[in-house]
This record gives sequence, structure tokens and C-alpha cells, in this order.
Amino acid sequence: MTRSKLKPSAAAQRLDPSTRPARPVRTQRTRADAPQEVRIIGGLWKRTPLPVADLPGLRPTPARVRETLFNWLGQDLSGWRCVDAFAGSGALGLEAASRGAAEVLLIEHNAQLVDSLRQISRRLLAGAVASASASTPVVRVERADALASLQRLAGQGWDVVFLDPPFEQGGNDALFAKALAAAAQALAATGLVYLESPRAWSDAELAAVGLVALKRGQAGAVHHSLLQRLIPASAVNTQADAVGSQMASAAATDAAVDTPAGA
Repeated sequence: MTRSKLKPSAAAQRLDPSTRPARPVRTQRTRADAPQEVRIIGGLWKRTPLPVADLPGLRPTPARVRETLFNWLGQDLSGWRCVDAFAGSGALGLEAASRGAAEVLLIEHNAQLVDSLRQISRRLLAGAVASASASTPVVRVERADALASLQRLAGQGWDVVFLDPPFEQGGNDALFAKALAAAAQALAATGLVYLESPRAWSDAELAAVGLVALKRGQAGAVHHSLLQRLIPASAVNTQADAVGSQMASAAATDAAVDTPAGA
């Protein structure tokens, strides 16, 4: 007499891996799944989408960080002259133009990104003209090496330079240092540099390239800072001597006026 095979219980089936249905294979999130646009968040072109190309290393500044930046700078940049080096999607420079900047220079080396920047700039500027905007900004797109262009801008007195160099393994410190030093030389006396970097730059490192930090922040792994030209001690002393001389001269003049004639 043969014994009939007993059907395994439901509990046994759950414990036996061979009886479990195969799980669906999860696919990793790819770059194509990431957002393919960012939006201008304020000013004349508020809510206008900017395309983000699917290119390695392209990392547009998120809206939350841009909001912090323009709280630091002030919402109205009327009359400002701005450089967006390593422009990428143009999110920083075009945001500045939207908020009233008189002149914006977008510097980008990648040909595909340059074409995109030129197309979106033409569309935005055409819209500003059509709407009879009181102040239509000048937006120029330059295909060039950002570092070489910054060095060429030395002494031109720009109000703000946006720096967001590509992040690479090890932090790309040499490129950052050269870009910061060149940006400092391109600024007006009261000009500012905005920096995004994979690490915080110390006060000593910034001083070595002629800059000092005014504001600092961090969003995830990205550090962002607002920097100003560092006035050398010799220049501070010279300014103090000049002010002292002016005060002494004014005091001598007052004394001469107050002295009675024939005294």
C-alpha cells in the first residue's frame, strides 16, 4: 500500500522559498527619472521653466537655495552687472536678470548647454520686449572656458559673480581656488561672489584668494557661501590715514575761522 503525498500546509508553503512567487526586479532610479527643468522663482520671468540637459555633473541650484541666495542679495537687483560662470542651465544668471539686473554674462563651455542658453535667453528677452518691460536686461551667452573668461574680466567692476564649478572626486580644490581668485579680481569694490562647493572653505583659505565670507549655508552635501573682497590691512590703514588727514584739515579750517582777526 502506497502512502499518498500530503499537500503542504499554507504555513509550510510560506516558509519554503521554492514555493514563493518571484519578486519583481526593482530598477534603479536613473538620471532620466530626475526633474528635467527648474523654474525661475522671482521677478519678471517668475515661474518660467528652464530646461535641464541630461549631462553628467550638471547640478542646477535648487529653488530653496536660490531663494536663500536672493534673500541675501536682496530681491531687487536693478542696475546690477552679474557673471554666471560655469552657467550650466543658467538658473542663477537668469534669476538675476529676472530680478532686474542690467547686464548678465552667462559663461559655459559645453556646446549643447550654450545652444540651450541662447535659445531660452532669446525667448525671455523677446517676451520682455513684447510686454514693454521698463528695464529689459542685457543677457549675453559666451562659449568659453570659465576660468579664462574670469581672468579676462579682471578690473571690470562686476557686482556679483556666481561660481558653481563642477564637483569631482576629491573636491576639485585647484579649480575652485583659481576661480575664486579670478572672481575676486573681477569684482567692483563692493562686489560679491556666490560660491557652491562640496565642502566649506575656511576663512584662511578664502583670505588666501582675497575674499572673506559674509554668509554661509548648507543644503544636503552642498555648501553655499556669499563672499566679499578682502580689504588688505595696508588699504585699511591708507583709508584711515586719509580720513584722519581730512578730519585734521577740517579742524584746522574751523580753528582759522573761529580765530578773531588781529589776534
